[in-house]
Amino acid sequence: MTAWEKFFDEKIRLVAQGKEILDVGGAGGFIKLLAPYRDLFKGSRYRSLDISPEAHPDIVGDIHKLPIPDNSLDGVICICVLEHVEDPQKAINEIRRTLKPGGKCLLYAPFLHPYHAREGNYNYKDFYRYSKDGLAHLAREFSKVEMASVRLFFETWFYLLPNPLGKIFMPIGRLLDLLLRPKGNQTSGYYLYLIK
Repeated sequence: MTAWEKFFDEKIRLVAQGKEILDVGGAGGFIKLLAPYRDLFKGSRYRSLDISPEAHPDIVGDIHKLPIPDNSLDGVICICVLEHVEDPQKAINEIRRTLKPGGKCLLYAPFLHPYHAREGNYNYKDFYRYSKDGLAHLAREFSKVEMASVRLFFETWFYLLPNPLGKIFMPIGRLLDLLLRPKGNQTSGYYLYLIK
């Protein structure tokens, strides 16, 4: 397990301890990285929120104006969403507004990542990429901010290759990162763990 996989595993377990959890951009729920963690949320009121009814979320809503009362959530999950929102600061402020004091958020945002807008029944645009400085600035109102880089230099560059080449060479990139330990800040993106 890589450092960022350990980070995600540890932090999602902390978020799952809450009673009221909202997965923003989670479509029908437990998608992306959350599927293996479904059982952790059995004691929680886990709900997904998405802007599109076609995604079959529990709540249809916009991250820019969450239909959730102030200080009502113990946890928020927001994976692969910030690059698709028009006003990321407003989105982060909405997450913070809805969290109870001491509430936790686990978020992922890309840094070096392919363009991935989508057209069709479930439309979304692809607006932004985030450096660690930019993410720290967006999250500056939280009482605690922890960050972990996802993928290192070689694995990130192989990840950027078109499929299926990227998927074929990424394990080689991971191995090269372990062996050569390159310096620099090349990463695919960041996990953030935020506490209100």
